[in-house]
Amino acid sequence: MMLSILIPTHDYNAYPLVESLHQQAELLVSVPYEIILVEDGSRDTVSMIANLKVSDLTHCHYIRRRENVGRSAIRNYLMTEAQGDWLLFMDADGKVVRPDFLQKYVDAAQHHAVVCGGVVHPDQWHDPHRMLRWKYEKAYERKYGNISEQFRSFSFLIHSTVADRVRFDERYDGYGYEDVQFGQDLIRAGYTIHPINNPLLNNDIEDNPTFLRKTEEALRAAHRFRHDIGHCVKIHQIYSKYKPLSPFMQVGYKLFAPLLRRNLLSAHPSLVLFNLYKLGYYACLKD
Repeated sequence: MMLSILIPTHDYNAYPLVESLHQQAELLVSVPYEIILVEDGSRDTVSMIANLKVSDLTHCHYIRRRENVGRSAIRNYLMTEAQGDWLLFMDADGKVVRPDFLQKYVDAAQHHAVVCGGVVHPDQWHDPHRMLRWKYEKAYERKYGNISEQFRSFSFLIHSTVADRVRFDERYDGYGYEDVQFGQDLIRAGYTIHPINNPLLNNDIEDNPTFLRKTEEALRAAHRFRHDIGHCVKIHQIYSKYKPLSPFMQVGYKLFAPLLRRNLLSAHPSLVLFNLYKLGYYACLKD
């Protein structure tokens, strides 16, 4: 077994994550490894300078790509660069919270070809400008635990033979649902996605305006690819159920969107209003 730890990053300092992974990888018994960090068209000089230090660590490689190719294409690129027969993907803004994080993945690899470790978020949060994402994610955790209802690419292990058959769909060139599509493609190819309790901590909670913008971008992706993934996207399921009421949803959104946004960008955003905002936004997208 050789383990390739693969981390795409864009304008984010991933060196602390790589350093913690390197410390754990050095303790693995009889498991050769490599860590590859690739800049996907980053422009932030400060984070890029920090990431350059990755190459100073043994078995670690830093690659800078000047053009941003997006979340799907950069992961496919990492699949081609990896030398190992096991590929461990994770987002650059993750933080290792378990001392046996890598070992748990190595143990799971003995029995499963695709393994998801999950994601958690801080239990306490006090930044009033970043409450929307935090409240949304903690509500999701209370419902599903650290394992997502759908496949999430935040942290997962996959055998190289599976990755050779199933790649990320590069039609998803923006933010949102590329991992859901990948999970569905894995299932269609006959693979089982095995969840384990081995989460990374999401170490980068976006501010409210950024998260709202990314939510809208994700909703556009869900609508664009609704014929492929609509059956497992909740907002599409709800909209489809009440589609005869679509004209009323559209009018309501146009009337109340400014008021909803005011709440969602505040220090006390309501998740009920967030769901109404998403449904109205989705209803206004053109078929």
